[in-house]
Amino acid sequence: MSFWPEFLLVASVHFVAVASPGPDFAIILRYAVRHGVKVALAASIGIGLGILVHVAYSLLGIGLLLQTTPWLFQLFSAVAAAYLAYIGVQALRSAPPSQQQDIAAEGMEQVSLWQSFRAGLLTNGLNPKATLFFLALFAVIISPQTPNSYKILYGIYMAFATAAWFSLLSFLLTRQKVRLFLLQRGYWFDRIMGLVLLALAMHLLFSAFIGNHTQNH
Repeated sequence: MSFWPEFLLVASVHFVAVASPGPDFAIILRYAVRHGVKVALAASIGIGLGILVHVAYSLLGIGLLLQTTPWLFQLFSAVAAAYLAYIGVQALRSAPPSQQQDIAAEGMEQVSLWQSFRAGLLTNGLNPKATLFFLALFAVIISPQTPNSYKILYGIYMAFATAAWFSLLSFLLTRQKVRLFLLQRGYWFDRIMGLVLLALAMHLLFSAFIGNHTQNH
């Protein structure tokens, strides 16, 4: 079968999905503003590699198991919601900088590169919306006749493109004027992001438990 038409369709759908606001965007936004470009880039790489988690279970058929086993998907959603809620609470606890001269260095030593990488990886890898996206991608857009070697190439491309997109955002958000402006109001920014992450966590739980229960009745 022809590789390029399907690849271009996959790339187009993926771009729309990765550019849409969600937990990944919220994490990069917070890390870029509060901790600088290196920390945000580490999180971006983690998010990109998180894509490979979804590709792997889709190729292994685990995605189908999640789709056809409601309690397993609910457990997965609960873990993801708990993680997002934890990050949200941490953000809500942000305090204003104690001195004006400390603004530029605010938060720079609070998060290591490994911690930000892990946060990006877990945020994407545990995102049920990403799970549903890849289930749809492999079930509807990618043909069953497509060789696994092609599917692996699709996955590598999507991981690279995702990391590149959030890396670009990291650089844009850490430009000196932008970052200093946001850092002056950074604690309010963090609190808003915390509320967004808590809302996403509640939405996941509602969709997984209440929404699923309503559909069954």
